[in-house]
Amino acid sequence: MSIEIPVRPELPSWRLVMTLAVAGTLAGTLIVFVFQATEPAIQAHKAEMLRLAIHEVLKDPERYETLYVIDGALASQLPEGRNPRSLQKVFVGYDGAGKPVGAAMVAGAPGFQDVIRLIFGYDPATRRLLGMKVLESKETPGLGDKIEKDMDFVGQFDGAVPPLQGVKQGQAGEDRSKIDMITGATISSRAIIKIIGGALEELGPLVDVHEAWQP
Repeated sequence: MSIEIPVRPELPSWRLVMTLAVAGTLAGTLIVFVFQATEPAIQAHKAEMLRLAIHEVLKDPERYETLYVIDGALASQLPEGRNPRSLQKVFVGYDGAGKPVGAAMVAGAPGFQDVIRLIFGYDPATRRLLGMKVLESKETPGLGDKIEKDMDFVGQFDGAVPPLQGVKQGQAGEDRSKIDMITGATISSRAIIKIIGGALEELGPLVDVHEAWQP
């Protein structure tokens, strides 16, 4: 005795296309909704992390002022219609007496794996760095990530005198313009030095002539 197997009717192609289109639209809408719902919290977290980093590299100032790089100068007022995210910024810290203690600058450039983003403090009065902190990095765990985890390396930037020069481990000695690079992570180490040097070359002259450091 033979058993007849029912044949399912073939679905028209337009129904498959419509099903995929509806599913794609729903998925896209959900992604947009989640992004819009979480974006304020993400931005608030980034702002708080930046605030803490500014205080760290400027040695905990009483307050700091955000300046915008506009037409080759630093301005405290944001031009009407300009998006602050699209502008470079410099953060000038002040002590309790209103005296400037330094300027914090954010900069980034490619490292070994991806772009390294950092912030550092600079004192125009002494021409020395005040400190450095890595903000974002995807460098190799256990090697490249030592640029943010190796406190001996990070500590060298406190009081360093630019322009900086990267040297092999143990060769810096008492020369504060030289930075001992991390063995096994020389590319990442050199990237840090290059990022700071590039930012100082671009923004240092603007900070030096800003009214905060004028007699």
